[in-house]
Amino acid sequence: METLGTAIVESVVLHYGRPAFLSRLSDPFWFQALGSVMGMDWHSSGITTSVMGALKKGLNPRAHELGLFVCGGRGRHSRNTPDELRTIADRTSLDADALVRTSRLTARIDNNAVGDGFQIYLHTFVVTPEGDWAVIQQGMNEQSRLARRYHWHSAAVRDFTCDPHTAIVGQHAGLITNLVDRRARPAQEALLAIARTDPEKTLAEYRHLTMPARHDVRAADVDPKRLGAVLALTHERDLRDFASLLLVEQLGPRTLQSLALIAEVIHGTPARFDDPARFSFAHGGKDGHPFPVPLTVYDESISVLRRALDAAKLGQSEKMHGMARLDAFARSIETERQPEADVNAAIAHDRRVSPTFGGRTVFDDRTRTASKPRTGQLDLFSK
Repeated sequence: METLGTAIVESVVLHYGRPAFLSRLSDPFWFQALGSVMGMDWHSSGITTSVMGALKKGLNPRAHELGLFVCGGRGRHSRNTPDELRTIADRTSLDADALVRTSRLTARIDNNAVGDGFQIYLHTFVVTPEGDWAVIQQGMNEQSRLARRYHWHSAAVRDFTCDPHTAIVGQHAGLITNLVDRRARPAQEALLAIARTDPEKTLAEYRHLTMPARHDVRAADVDPKRLGAVLALTHERDLRDFASLLLVEQLGPRTLQSLALIAEVIHGTPARFDDPARFSFAHGGKDGHPFPVPLTVYDESISVLRRALDAAKLGQSEKMHGMARLDAFARSIETERQPEADVNAAIAHDRRVSPTFGGRTVFDDRTRTASKPRTGQLDLFSK
């Protein structure tokens, strides 16, 4: 996860810049899609801890190169955020006090000013040398054992006391007292205003990401036309050959499926991420849903992306642009041919072939000596 996540972030920064990455990070749908592509349980609250932990490990050693610093983390690691920010400020001439104040303010707002019954246990602060930042926090409700995620982006904050979030993600759990709502001036009037506001009107103004308690991926969770375009790349030889040509690689069909979804995470517009479960079809999920993580495919996805990034550093951008071309090609298939995926059949297929690609879950016996998976790509659709 650390290696793949870092390569995806590097690709986004290379194509669109650091501000664009922070903007995507603060989009809950893109964040969930990123975690799914990285092999996390597509619906799990643990996606937040795992993704941010992996990015911290992968990005910080290269902060001098990529200009992204990840601070904080879960539990006791969150308490290290002020010291980490001061260290970064010393290296970049940023205002340490301002960064620390922002970190503490975002935590206090989500823990205290947003009265939703969730207590913050994870706080991560991502900052650039220019002082742009994004905050990802997560809270837990002890009674329901449900989590809620809070997204912030410096470019979207005009006033910390007036609608400062880019998103708050979680299941609806009754009335929320939000003292940083734009209507909360004065607070007493805001509480009355929130109680009187038609919920349907409020809900219509926002996109909501809600994740089910179940682990399995179902057809209702996925846009079949979008997934159909990706699967068409792997099932139809003419499309597969052309897609491989776009990437300047000789790739098997299963790797193309993964790379097409990774390419969409790198290049897709916000509207493309309203069905994040679809991105679990890149590398499955560590809980086995929709299928076990295919380790050989995962490794090859990393290798292709890494080779493209290394070539781009040498001024050879052809492979890096190949990912953008692959994303555009998949979207053209979706628009022009409009294939629809049979989601259940796709899941069943990937489960059947999972052993071929070293499929693993967290439930496997790690002490068992497994036979080595095949290293070559198998054409799953040849006779």
